[in-house]
Amino acid sequence: MIVTRFAPSPNGPLHLGHGYSAVIAHDLARAASKRGEGGRFLLRIEDIDGARSRPELADELRRDLEWLGLEWDEVPAQSTRLASYSAAAQGLLDRGLLYPCTCTRAEIEALEPHMGPEGMVYPGTCRNLPRDPARPAALRLDMERAMAEAEARNGGPLEWVDDRLGLQLADPRQFGDVTLVRKDAPASYHLAATLDDAADGVTLVTRGADLVFASHIHRLLQALLGLPVPRWHHHTLLLDDAGRKLAKSRRSGELGWGLAERRLAGEDGRALAESLRMGQMPAGISLSDYPCEAP
Repeated sequence: MIVTRFAPSPNGPLHLGHGYSAVIAHDLARAASKRGEGGRFLLRIEDIDGARSRPELADELRRDLEWLGLEWDEVPAQSTRLASYSAAAQGLLDRGLLYPCTCTRAEIEALEPHMGPEGMVYPGTCRNLPRDPARPAALRLDMERAMAEAEARNGGPLEWVDDRLGLQLADPRQFGDVTLVRKDAPASYHLAATLDDAADGVTLVTRGADLVFASHIHRLLQALLGLPVPRWHHHTLLLDDAGRKLAKSRRSGELGWGLAERRLAGEDGRALAESLRMGQMPAGISLSDYPCEAP
């Protein structure tokens, strides 16, 4: 059985890049069904981004997926799973693998940390300090201790497999002591997505090549938490007319490349989905030179 998922956050309108990712995940599951292997395409709403998560946007993105002609099974949203995140974090904390961190982004930048593949690498300032109860704290993973425990449990280095990149050696050390519980949310993307994929029985994690880095971290968490290890499929990215990946932070869902705005303008969603499948991008959009984005 091949189980894929599309897991958007209802904190802004979806853009063509989201549509492309959803189509790929949908089609991989449907192809498995046609081969007689069984396939399911899941929709999971990642709605723990505080006040930015809005129910009306979740309804809008469902309409976008229907407009593209996709069919899915919906699983519980992240906001219903907070107990599982807390339990996992507490277990890691009890094993001495997490520590509280009160540092702000400005404080970290002032230390001039070295830069990793995904930006600043936290220098471990709070790792051996007592917590200041007067300041809000995130929980960070002690990467060296975590890797030592995970590799001991595994009997050697951790590996993961991508359909397009092949066999990969997990190397999360390059990202430093990542945050697993945020100051403003019950879990980070890394912890929540890893637990959710296991709970939902996802066997093929399908997402953009800009998230290859996350798979190194998620493979480590799977080893630490005793979770099943899926395969991954990191696909090419859609780029705007300036050569940048489409992103909510640049309002790509509102400036001509949004799914809802195209749907409301009367465009044929099924025809758009077929064009995306064929690699025929709308004007101003191009495909990245995969896998150049992978660290």
